[in-house]
Amino acid sequence: MKTPRRHILRSPRAIACLTTFICVFAVIAVAPSTAFAQDPASGETDPPDDIVTRIWEYELFSVGETTIRVNQIVTAILLVIVGVIISRWITRLLRSRLQRRGHIDPNTAAAIEKILFYLLAVTVLMVGLQVVHVPLTAFTVFGGAVAIGVGFGAQNLINNFISGLILMLERPVRIGDLVEIDDHIGRVESIGGRCTNIRRTDGVDLLVPNSALLENNVINWTLSDKHIRTKLTVGVIYGSPTDVVAKLIRQAVEGHQRVLKTPDPILLFEEFGDNALIFDIYFWAEVEREMDLREIKSDLRFEIDRLFRDA
Repeated sequence: MKTPRRHILRSPRAIACLTTFICVFAVIAVAPSTAFAQDPASGETDPPDDIVTRIWEYELFSVGETTIRVNQIVTAILLVIVGVIISRWITRLLRSRLQRRGHIDPNTAAAIEKILFYLLAVTVLMVGLQVVHVPLTAFTVFGGAVAIGVGFGAQNLINNFISGLILMLERPVRIGDLVEIDDHIGRVESIGGRCTNIRRTDGVDLLVPNSALLENNVINWTLSDKHIRTKLTVGVIYGSPTDVVAKLIRQAVEGHQRVLKTPDPILLFEEFGDNALIFDIYFWAEVEREMDLREIKSDLRFEIDRLFRDA
């Protein structure tokens, strides 16, 4: 039996976006007609009769022959807010559909979502300004202040934003990867516009600036695959039969379900220690998280101890 599909217009978020969109356009349609009612005979604008209308048509500044009023700025802001909300909803819906149908992997879907959202947001901003007749040249008034703000306050923000785009396109670090940075080990949960969320093995979320992942040394344990080679050290007392010890260690490792059969484990009689004969066995395992590796080593120690006692 097929599971019935949930129509997108029944989603509470979709209904909220649609309602907000209708309200904004109602404001756009009604407010200017009341604020700029003209006398048919003279063609001149009637003076405002109340404080609300005065505020609504208050002239903020002029750029050339263009006058920028409060109603234009407010309407533009409302349009941009609604447009950004709808853009976010559309991109998330697209990402979930692509992942659910198995067309692309989660990392590619996340990259498409971010890039498409930024493009839609810029488009919404441009369209919103054009709808309310606010020219882009109006922002040249604030050009000097914006330049100073970018130079002193937004430099790191822009750096992290561009670094985030590079991470999503080149994918040296992907969602789901097990990474190590500055002695912190964890799994990448998300890559945002400013920072990357890494869930440590103790459950703490580590927020790392995107630029740090490109500028610092990062160990990605699962970049090519989820196979990791590790080493287990075993010490036995002097006088133990080394051939039997080697056989039992190899038996324990090769019998573990999560140890890969190929490449073959490599067993080395490493050294004569101060109080024990030291054996090292190198093997490959498939892990999803750092704790998996610890669990495998713990299982092997229990099994080796059992085999030694039964020998």
